[in-house]
Amino acid sequence: MLLVVAAFVVAFVLLLYMISPLISPKPLKLNGAHVVVTGGSSGIGKAIAVECYRQGAFITLVARDEVGGRRTEERSSHISVVVCTSVDVSSDYHEVESVLKQAQEKLGPVDMLVNCAGTSLSGKFEDVEVDNFRKLMEVNYLGSVYPTRAVITTMKERRMGRIMFVSSQAGQIGLFGYTAYSPSKFALRGLAESLQMEIKPYNIYVTVAYPPDTDTPGLAEENRTKPLETKLISETSGVCQPDQVAKVIVRDAVQGNFNSSVGPDGYMLAAVTCGMSPVTSITEGLQQIVTMGLFRTIALFYLGSFDSIVRRCMIQREQSKAADKRE
Repeated sequence: MLLVVAAFVVAFVLLLYMISPLISPKPLKLNGAHVVVTGGSSGIGKAIAVECYRQGAFITLVARDEVGGRRTEERSSHISVVVCTSVDVSSDYHEVESVLKQAQEKLGPVDMLVNCAGTSLSGKFEDVEVDNFRKLMEVNYLGSVYPTRAVITTMKERRMGRIMFVSSQAGQIGLFGYTAYSPSKFALRGLAESLQMEIKPYNIYVTVAYPPDTDTPGLAEENRTKPLETKLISETSGVCQPDQVAKVIVRDAVQGNFNSSVGPDGYMLAAVTCGMSPVTSITEGLQQIVTMGLFRTIALFYLGSFDSIVRRCMIQREQSKAADKRE
């Protein structure tokens, strides 16, 4: 009986692997495609732009830091055509729309939009200035809404396109010190799921990338003011290099995968937080079903260790205050 069940399961899995390519989106060819990257002057955005160059794409770099954009152009102009422009993608929708219209006049319709403009901030909830909650929502959320809104109509008319939102693992799990940052990255998930349902009939696919801590100028700046609890929690996982992250999420965007994660921890988080997110193959859905219980169990151990870190830091801080008072 067990052999029959095992044989049935194996046959079922093989069938899924065979039919999955039939329902998966056709990969986007980057050679000759027009790729727009916001936040492309440094960090992950710059690495994504370079990875797309290597595959022969025509690139429009959009960044507030115009000098950084020029440096990228100088390094990469021997690979493909690059246009750099300076604009704050979170400040004025009409300005963003105008800039992207000009970019499409130069390099053609946008085939893939990479929303990578963003900023991070860590600190205890009561220590974060109120204006910073608004600032992070504007940059991390509206800074992705505006460019997407500016290109979506043309993509629908052409019946093709890719849209990538670069979120964060802090957009999958809320952590100590990220009460301002995490909500702005969680918001991208809701936008992506809603938008994907609207535009899938037009052969346009959305990818949400959840990179871990990555060795970028943004992370270095964040570490300067990061609370001890946040540092200790972050140290439970490693730091990735931008090139490594870029290769993974560009591959997933080209394939039309909705979720893009890096490393074992990222794979586990993507599975355990999949919820009602869309899948691009039956195989992916089956993997989530099979691994959900195991990964939830592992996640509970992680959460327990994080709570322990926070509690230990609180006790140490209170003991230090009590010692200061005695002195």
